[in-house]
Amino acid sequence: MNIQVLPEHKLSSVAPLKQCNVEKKEVELILVKDQNGVQYTSSSIIPTPGHHAGLPQSTEDERETWGKKIDFLLSVIGFAVDLANVWRFPYLCYKNGGGAFLIPYILFLVIAGMPLFYMELALGQYNREGAATVWKICPMFKGVGYTVILIALYVGFYYNVIIAWSLHYLFSSMTSDLPWLHCGNSWNSQNCTDPKSINGSVLGNGTSYAKYKITPAAEYYERGVLHLHESRGIQDLGLPRWELTLCLVVVVFILYFSLWKGVKSSGKVVYITATMPYVVLFVLLIRGITLPGSMDGIRAYLHIDFKRLNNLEVWIDAATQIFYSLGAGFGVLIAFASYNKFDNNCYRDALLTSTVNCVTSFFSGFAIFSVLGYMAYKHGVKIEDVATEGAGLVFIIYPEAISTLPGSTFWAIVFFIMLLTLGIDSAMGGMEAVITGLTDDFKILKRNRKLFTFATALGTFLFALLCITNGGIYVLTLLDKYAAGTSILFGVLIEAIGVSWFYGVDRFSEDIERMMGFKPGLYWRLCWKFVSPAFLLFVVIASTVTSSGLKYDEYVFPNWANVVGWGVAMSSILFVPFYAIYKFFSIPGTFKERIAYCITPEHEHHLVAEGNIRQFTLKHWLAI
Repeated sequence: MNIQVLPEHKLSSVAPLKQCNVEKKEVELILVKDQNGVQYTSSSIIPTPGHHAGLPQSTEDERETWGKKIDFLLSVIGFAVDLANVWRFPYLCYKNGGGAFLIPYILFLVIAGMPLFYMELALGQYNREGAATVWKICPMFKGVGYTVILIALYVGFYYNVIIAWSLHYLFSSMTSDLPWLHCGNSWNSQNCTDPKSINGSVLGNGTSYAKYKITPAAEYYERGVLHLHESRGIQDLGLPRWELTLCLVVVVFILYFSLWKGVKSSGKVVYITATMPYVVLFVLLIRGITLPGSMDGIRAYLHIDFKRLNNLEVWIDAATQIFYSLGAGFGVLIAFASYNKFDNNCYRDALLTSTVNCVTSFFSGFAIFSVLGYMAYKHGVKIEDVATEGAGLVFIIYPEAISTLPGSTFWAIVFFIMLLTLGIDSAMGGMEAVITGLTDDFKILKRNRKLFTFATALGTFLFALLCITNGGIYVLTLLDKYAAGTSILFGVLIEAIGVSWFYGVDRFSEDIERMMGFKPGLYWRLCWKFVSPAFLLFVVIASTVTSSGLKYDEYVFPNWANVVGWGVAMSSILFVPFYAIYKFFSIPGTFKERIAYCITPEHEHHLVAEGNIRQFTLKHWLAI
């Protein structure tokens, strides 16, 4: 069979529509492969841009796809909608001007969040590769892929621990008398105070109820679950707690058996994990608004204070929240989209899933603040005294409020099932990014996916043991701040520059046209080329400038802990320059040829040999 290689050209005459398997016959046939549109006939092969010239892949190497479209949508929504939607956004909204906070939040969603979300889905779907090998479009940037894979792995070390806490609370809720309702348990201190005796006059001026550490709920979390009182600091960790170890084992087993068969298995698990939180949130909201004081909480949540918009911190909070909430940059969206059918409408998917995620954040605020209003009413304090974020909200304040309701056992079980499902599918997404990213890069791992999935799950379990020791919360705090802080922002900034500038927005738009039959509008192309990189640069600078030393409540971490934290951050960041340097020196040729090969898509390397280098022309850099 002759192979005919054509020079640069536009859209193939045969659009890649659907995957189809046709038997080889004597008559001339046209087969349309599902990878980037390759037109085959019995006499020639005509590759379209985005694919290597060469013989078609065998059917054994064809990439698996989602069983149904809804599997993909639920997986993306399940990954993006996580614990932060419940424990961070409502508090940020309340703290930063209530309804006024929605102005910068929605603005950043439209000009940066959605474009980045759309870009990652299209990038993964067109190239049908994980976060590392997708950079065949610009080989020098492959280090970015390793950066985001490593960050996803780091996040798995501590995120699974938070899910294990939820599981521990779920098991502890299966009793008629919730363990955080009263003092007098083995873990309580002598200072433990009955919440009924705590009111505004007892707290005094400047003391927040949310920071009051001697309530039964606060002591159950810090002394009964974490055993924090048995540690003097990060230098005194102790051994892993056996109860949390068992919970962590269960979490890791759930993750393994959800992922071991690829998207065929994980796509079915999300039917439960992605939909359950919505059912529970709705039930909790209905129960919440029937409580006394709930409307005061909701009014405080929605109170509009436009003066807060004059504060730069509000804009920084909105920018970082929209970025972390959508989950761009962790390699998960690229991995999930790579299992789509080639002609899937990822534009519609990006708009739908990112909108659902943000609406969920806003909706969850009603369920949270209706209960916070009840807590404030019960103790005779202001909303600001009970309002908090993070673990303190979902493991102390909310459980305490639930424990005072009739049928408290039922409400506790329902609430912690919601936390468990919120966490599981986000953790699944992170681990799938690692597995897909590395199995696409190393074929031996792809041939042994089940074994590699087990090794990944086991590795995250072993590292997570550090986070379930007596001082484990200090390790978790360190990882939470440094593992996916500035490093992930830097990674996505480089990714956006690599796609929009080096690969080219115009060429990226043509790739999308091959998939869906239409080009992205001028708005999206301008966002990809200018707005999104500028937004990411702003967030990187803001997060670096506003960064402070590590603290956990009143405990200030030693200086060496901050050095270790920056070491963790730099371990992923340095993949970007180190791989670029390695790639440059591993390619033979003159300086100019090496640069050309580094920034030219692999399928166009024959053009470099001919001296036809698109990136060396002004037209490439000005194209939109």
